[in-house]
Amino acid sequence: MEHLIQLIVVAAIPILFAITLHEAAHGYVARHFGDMTAYQQGRISLNPMRHIDPVGTILLPLLTLVLGGILFGWAKPVPVNFAALRRPKQDMLWVAIAGPASNLAMAVFWALMAKLAWSFPHGYFSEPLMEMAQIGVKINVILMVLNMLPLPPLDGGRVAVSLLPHRQAWQLSRIEPYGLFILIGLAITPVLGWILTPPVMAVINLINFFL
Repeated sequence: MEHLIQLIVVAAIPILFAITLHEAAHGYVARHFGDMTAYQQGRISLNPMRHIDPVGTILLPLLTLVLGGILFGWAKPVPVNFAALRRPKQDMLWVAIAGPASNLAMAVFWALMAKLAWSFPHGYFSEPLMEMAQIGVKINVILMVLNMLPLPPLDGGRVAVSLLPHRQAWQLSRIEPYGLFILIGLAITPVLGWILTPPVMAVINLINFFL
């Protein structure tokens, strides 16, 4: 039990910020391209309380930490009115990709923190920092890869809708009301792990190689 509590305390910061910065990035880029919805609702914020979803941000990550498997979760989606963007179809690409890009940046940050931890003598500071950094890299890479799956309403689905010709984009966008149910179905079977594990490991290995 003591080890579990320590794990939760160490994992809380990287998990909260992985999810929070992901959503804030969407809102910030949407504002840049003309949609003020997230800004007006106070969602362009680094305050995790503005983004926390009780199930996706707290319960699900805790369960995956305890039970093992793919560590992932979600926050309350930042509202984006794509019609308010200056060029809705084109700008949708940048709004969608902002979240995964923020996760990649955070994964690199935590990888640097891991190297910093290695430079200290092993002790009360270096070991928790190393464990926190490893979780930070893992959760951010998983969120990046997961969100780039071409399944609306995931970010990868938005990217695909932005890049596809209008007819194909409209056909793909019709999946959106069912996308979350499809994702949950994949998550409760081994299929999601089969899909995510190879690209997640490839990205982690690339980060370690370049750093």
